[in-house]
Amino acid sequence: MINKDMKQQIDKITRELRLPTFRREAESFAQEAATQKLSYEEYLICLMERELAVRIEKRKKVQLRQAGFIQYKYLHDINREELPEDAASKLPLLERLDFIKTGQNIIFSGNPGTGKTHFATALGILACQNDYKVLFTTVPRLLTQLRESRSQKYLRSVENRFEKYDLVICDEFGYISFDKEGAELLFSHLSLRCGHKSTIVTTNLSFDRWKEIFGDPVLTAAMVDRLTHKAHIINMNGKSFRMKETRQMMEK
Repeated sequence: MINKDMKQQIDKITRELRLPTFRREAESFAQEAATQKLSYEEYLICLMERELAVRIEKRKKVQLRQAGFIQYKYLHDINREELPEDAASKLPLLERLDFIKTGQNIIFSGNPGTGKTHFATALGILACQNDYKVLFTTVPRLLTQLRESRSQKYLRSVENRFEKYDLVICDEFGYISFDKEGAELLFSHLSLRCGHKSTIVTTNLSFDRWKEIFGDPVLTAAMVDRLTHKAHIINMNGKSFRMKETRQMMEK
């Protein structure tokens, strides 16, 4: 048992050092240490490991909340048998998250409703759970943020944060076209990460149609070249899950 004076001293010191788990569980760990006849060093290590584990778990939850996911989709929710063939064959490799360690990009390209956003989101959530810092954004939302930051003169600050994420997911690439300023902003922003940080892009357009949204064929070629260099290109063309769900609902 820890006596009253020691409890007060532990409380004071751990509050100053911001060790809430240490403070909360010191006595229970002391009792367990006495029962198991642990040394002072073993007791201290056990308590510190517990403090660290709780902090890591809290950090993961914060990172998941701050990632900006529109909805929470998980890999175990994916019906792998209904995935497009290319996606199904590459899923076991991608869920290892080695692409983040090597700074490789992923391009999910295919017609609407085939699970591109679900797949990308699920990988992003898995990355958060493995203590990676992740950002989820749609391309329209990202462009709006870039325009606002440029007009208010804090674009460089936004770029610095964007460049440091372990994984950025850019959803809905190709749903809207850009003017010249928007295309240049997006190009320079995504280029910051190429070669050393991972970016996932979901798009409903094949690469030969990207010039329709960028307008400038030279800029388009440069963007495709940078994003696809050593990237995983996943063909997501297939039957629409949403259409299937709609038909099932109507049949009921």
